[in-house]
Amino acid sequence: MANLDSTFHDVASIAPPQIRKITAQDLFDSLWRGWEDFKEQPSHLAFIALIYPIAGIVLAQLTESYNVFPLLFPLLSGFALIGPFAAIGLYEVSRRREQGMDSSWRHALGVLRSRSIKQIFLLGAMLTGLFLAWLFSAWFIYRAMLGLPADVSSADFLRAVFTTSDGWLMIVIGNSVGLLFAILAFSISVVSFPLIIDRHVDAPTAIRTSIAAVEANPRVMMYWGLMVTGLLVLGCLPVLVGLILVMPVLGHASWHLYRKVVG
Repeated sequence: MANLDSTFHDVASIAPPQIRKITAQDLFDSLWRGWEDFKEQPSHLAFIALIYPIAGIVLAQLTESYNVFPLLFPLLSGFALIGPFAAIGLYEVSRRREQGMDSSWRHALGVLRSRSIKQIFLLGAMLTGLFLAWLFSAWFIYRAMLGLPADVSSADFLRAVFTTSDGWLMIVIGNSVGLLFAILAFSISVVSFPLIIDRHVDAPTAIRTSIAAVEANPRVMMYWGLMVTGLLVLGCLPVLVGLILVMPVLGHASWHLYRKVVG
């Protein structure tokens, strides 16, 4: 007899995704449910979450070692653009727990056996492309605004950024451009990955649904984006260690937010 659990919910829903209106209370409820999921399976979630801070530390070390310290902030802030892709295992754990199935750690990456894995990686590649485009844009802005020598020290770089008019102009322009990248990435991914995992839709359908969810709930989605940003900033303290807690909770919360928004 075929193992129903191993079918990985192969029978996709044929009903087109329907967008619901949500409130700010739904955001807090999603966070609470995400916290409950984390408490239920903390061992493997901590293991997965370690990938995020370790990768950030490695990237920070590379920027220092190869004298590209000016890209440190764009790397760390832009890394959040691919956070929804990094959390695919967490969505699957929340899905299984919601349906009363075994949600132990060995199932976290079972999503990689999904028949929709190509669509998942396609959407992940799009977010990765946005991440690389953001890095290129940040480097271009830096070179145009400051253009310091390649071997500039960290101290000299920080001094130029915070004590010169060109440095402050770079901060304003860089953060404005970064905000545009963040809005785009958020709009196409806020519910996309959970939708693909849950219903096996293709990437374009998932993206259209995600954008529609943002358009239907602009203010609440703005609050969610600010909450995610604030928690990620707190998670970076100290030395990104807080992300070991923040990342899995947000990952699980994103699944529950998807369930509230998409019917």
